[in-house]
Formats: sequence, structure tokens, C-alpha cells
Amino acid sequence: MEGMHFEYPVLLYYKYVPIENPERFVAEHRALCTSLGLKGRILVAEEGLNGTLSGERSGVESYVQAMQNDPRFSDMQFKISEGRVDTFEKLFIRVRSEIVTLNAGIPLKPDLENQLTPEEWKEVIENDPEVVLIDVRNRYESAAGKFKNAIECDIEYFRDLPQYVERLSHLKEKRVLMYCTGGIRCEKASALFRSKGFQNVSQLQGGIVTYQEQFGNEHWLGECFVFDKRMTVRVPEGLVQIGSCAHSGRSTGRFVNCLHDFCHVLFLLHEETEKENPEMRLCPDCLSKGLSTQTAYYNGSPSYEEARLKRQSAGLNSEGRIEGDQKG
Repeated sequence: MEGMHFEYPVLLYYKYVPIENPERFVAEHRALCTSLGLKGRILVAEEGLNGTLSGERSGVESYVQAMQNDPRFSDMQFKISEGRVDTFEKLFIRVRSEIVTLNAGIPLKPDLENQLTPEEWKEVIENDPEVVLIDVRNRYESAAGKFKNAIECDIEYFRDLPQYVERLSHLKEKRVLMYCTGGIRCEKASALFRSKGFQNVSQLQGGIVTYQEQFGNEHWLGECFVFDKRMTVRVPEGLVQIGSCAHSGRSTGRFVNCLHDFCHVLFLLHEETEKENPEMRLCPDCLSKGLSTQTAYYNGSPSYEEARLKRQSAGLNSEGRIEGDQKG
């Protein structure tokens, strides 16, 4: 399989297909991944499977073969990129009501018939000046990279999209091309948009990842956000960086979480900016509220230590339970 020359391949994959007993599937799947030394995140629902995994090449190859031997997933597409030994810290497999959470409030069957191949997508945006591109990812993903002239949805989570789509109602008569990282969100988002009256919606088959495998940075700006320790992946040739440090405005694709645990929002922070002033590990919003490394709550901070000592004196563990109490 193309891409399996990496020492630690990263797989990105999904498929909407009925899974009758998700709980049993999770148990069997966890055993398979553990036996192959794989780590990552897999969500399972009655509607299908959504995963990203990494490990040594031999283990990843065996996983792909096992999935292809299952009739339900024999035609599932795997997107492969280069990872590292610590791309994922652990294996997380859970049952969910949806394999990507939209919470639309109405039944939505994923759209499968309106997908454009990367070649078709490129042709449309080059030849139709009236077409509207919509990025249905989260705002911080769009901040790192996006298609030229694309409309960014100002949302923190995908589940915020059903409310946000009302703000795009003026585009209902336009030809809309939507995209996401690997395609899974678009299959639901496309159905959502059509349910709201959008007349002509198409989606990028395989998402940004597949497009960039073929066309690199043509019509693309910046880097592609990914949900693992790499944070972003890039095509170096022709890269036009658009990510900028939230504090200094310096060009960067480096994401960090706000130091304040009760915020913990992702934002772009240039490494030199942080070196010059460690207070910049707090996001602009937290700094504007007067928080500092002395007053923010995080592991090792004065407030954290004060809370830890209070719990200790009260006989509570780090989760606020009485020591020895294992009840969840």
C-alpha cells in the first residue's frame, strides 16, 4: 500500500456502515490493536467506524490487512501520513452515538453521491468564479490552513455547525463546495446543509489530506491541522504560511493549549514569543482577564499546589474523592 514505507505510519480512516453490536466490536477491536502494538483513537457507533492509529510499520500493515479481510470494511480507504514513535500516547476506543458528533437534532443520512474527486474539485475552483468554498472544520483548524478564499465557519466544535449554518443562509442559491480534513465531517455537513435549503452542495472526496497528496499546495494556504501530537502536517514545496502567533503576529504553525486548565483553549504561539515572555503560554483572553503564571491554575502553579494541599488535608485524592474510594 502506498505510504507504508514510513517507519511509523499514521492511518486516518472511516466508513459509514452498520455495526450491529458496537460494544462487542470495541472489545474485539481493542484486542486486535493491542496485539499489534497500535495506539490512537477509534470511535465506534451503530452507524460506522472512525479512527486514526499509528505504530510500527509491520503492525499497521497487519491492521490494514485485518480490516480488508472484514467484508464490512474491505473497501475502506486509508489515508497514510508520516508519524513518529510518540504520535499517540495511548489507545482509546469507545462507543459513541455518532462517529463524528454533529447533534443535528434531526435524522441525517450521510451524503455519498455528491463527492468531487480532487481533480474535479481543482477544475471547478479554477473555472467557476461564482463557486463558494466553505471550510466546515473548527476555527483553530482554519487558522492553520485553508483553501484560498474559503469561508471559515466560526465554530469551536463540529457540533456547533447546526446553529452556525443559519448565518450562511444567504448562500443557499450558490454552488457550494465544502471540505474538511479527511471527508467524514463533510458527509454529515453536506446532508445538514441540504436539509436547511442549500440547493447545490458538493464535497471534497477524501478531504484535504487526499487533495494534497495529489496537488500539494495548489489553491491551498498554510498547514493542515491533525488531532495528534504532530498538531499540523505540511507540504513544504510551495508552502504559504498563514498561521500567525496569537500574541506577536509572527508566522507560525505551532499550536499550544492555554496554560490555564479551566480554559485550555488551543491557540497559535511562536516559539520565540514564548521564550521572550513565558506569560504568553496563557491565551490572549486569559491574559486580558488578568491571569498570570502565578494566578492561573495548572499543574505546579501556586493555586494548584494550594488546592492539592487542601485535598490532602481533607483526605481526598486528586479527583476529589476520599482516598480508597473507587466508585465512578
